[in-house]
Amino acid sequence: MDLKTKYMGVELKNPVIIGASNLVADLRSLKKIEEEGAAAVVYKTLFEEQIHLENLQDHQAEEDYANRHAEMSGSPYPSFEEAGPEAFLARLKEAREALGIPLFASLNCVYDETWEEYAKKIEDTGVAGLELNFYAVPRTFDIDGRSIVTEQLDILEKVKKAVKIPVAVKLSPYYTNPLYVIAEMDKSGVDAFVLFNRLFQPEIDIDLEEHYFPYNLSTQNDNRISLRYAGLLYGEIRAAICSNTGIFTGEDVISMILAGANVVQIVSTLYKNGIGQISTILNEVETWMKKKNYKSLNDFRGKLSKKTLNDPFTYKRAQYVDILMKSEEIFKKYPMI
Repeated sequence: MDLKTKYMGVELKNPVIIGASNLVADLRSLKKIEEEGAAAVVYKTLFEEQIHLENLQDHQAEEDYANRHAEMSGSPYPSFEEAGPEAFLARLKEAREALGIPLFASLNCVYDETWEEYAKKIEDTGVAGLELNFYAVPRTFDIDGRSIVTEQLDILEKVKKAVKIPVAVKLSPYYTNPLYVIAEMDKSGVDAFVLFNRLFQPEIDIDLEEHYFPYNLSTQNDNRISLRYAGLLYGEIRAAICSNTGIFTGEDVISMILAGANVVQIVSTLYKNGIGQISTILNEVETWMKKKNYKSLNDFRGKLSKKTLNDPFTYKRAQYVDILMKSEEIFKKYPMI
């Protein structure tokens, strides 16, 4: 079977990409990921906020030491230099040199100028492409949705001008109209969309009465929104489509490609089932293709997208209404006790 596909202009041997996570920060894991057949890897995200946090911690440590020697005219400890992305970039380059498959980088910044600066530094490591991790968590009441979208479009345009490598955008589904945002970004020449971000949400421990942040790995049910938008976008945008979140099995990968995705990203299934799940997924895809007599992914990509379906209601609100009107059907599957 021919599993080859293209993503961000880069030819991949199959559609399975390992998404950004702590898992890919370990070189031994990376080599195992490559051995199991992954087509590419997105390296752990560079978060500018983490760098600022490290700077604050360093400055606090410097002040603590100085306070212990208050009787002295000056501190015997040298000033800490501002932390930057250099350590991350060194690890990124090491990972890129260790792999024989494409390595993509992931970036999330705070300031407009930093997006450009860090994007250029990442490009210099030799990665195959860059994923801009866009999401906004509103903390004030005076910022409207249009302002957030305008700022992200501006950042995307500046980064595209600053680097020559392909650029993807990883979005959250929490826009008023994600299709509008995607269409506007597509006009700017973005090379791919990763749909969607899985954001960490706080939880409350009711015994300790305090917040904590669980490792909320995705479940298979979480992939339905990615499936929907792959089906809506296929044939409507120039950029490639990468489905993300809740993709655990070969069946999930096949579903995404039938809807219109070019590739998928997986993470949670590796934590839950081990890195060997990569080869299991690929075997499941090949077995299904043989059963259906498909020779390549292009033979069935987008077959169940909105653009190719005869049923006009599958991706519309009418489908939702129809399901609600047949609410008695759920009792057949889940009988009430």
